[in-house]
Amino acid sequence: MDQKRQAPIRLGIIVASVRAGRVAPVVANWFAEMVRRHSGVDGQEFGIDIIDLAETPLPQDLSGGSEVEAFTRRIDATEAFVVITSEYNHGYPAALKTAIDSVKHEWRAKPVGFVSYGGLSGGLRAVEQLRQVVVEVHMVPVRESVSFHRVRHAFAADGTTRDGAAIDSAGRMLRQLEWWVHAVRRGREDRPYPG
Repeated sequence: MDQKRQAPIRLGIIVASVRAGRVAPVVANWFAEMVRRHSGVDGQEFGIDIIDLAETPLPQDLSGGSEVEAFTRRIDATEAFVVITSEYNHGYPAALKTAIDSVKHEWRAKPVGFVSYGGLSGGLRAVEQLRQVVVEVHMVPVRESVSFHRVRHAFAADGTTRDGAAIDSAGRMLRQLEWWVHAVRRGREDRPYPG
């Protein structure tokens, strides 16, 4: 493989929940550790940017401004994304929709995976909605996802989980994201994305 394909994948981990008392940081930290463990497998490294929407104020009226410009630059610098999302009332958090709608071209042709959590549904209904939304901004949702049912019981006090299905799914999802990043890199060398 040429050196450009071996460049570290710039992975953005978007933490969608902004609610007080949220469990999102526990899930995001667990996933970031999974990425660190995966990094270097088969020679592929990942660089992680955790984008916590609770710390990223974006105007709900989509009026732009310096915060949106800074957010857009972070999205532009990232090659793939994993969204850590809760499920509220059978949907995903409003802050995540605002984040998606605040940016336009910088999402395009980038793969995205999902780590969801919630009660009995494990956030799967939120992910099904998100798959439709991200396609509209020309992102490529990968097939594999991670889901935590009854999330408050899924993690030990130290932030680890013994959920073997989640651990396995995280590895599969990262391999799919790697594949798409390499495909997009090669495609962009040949010609610009026609979006």
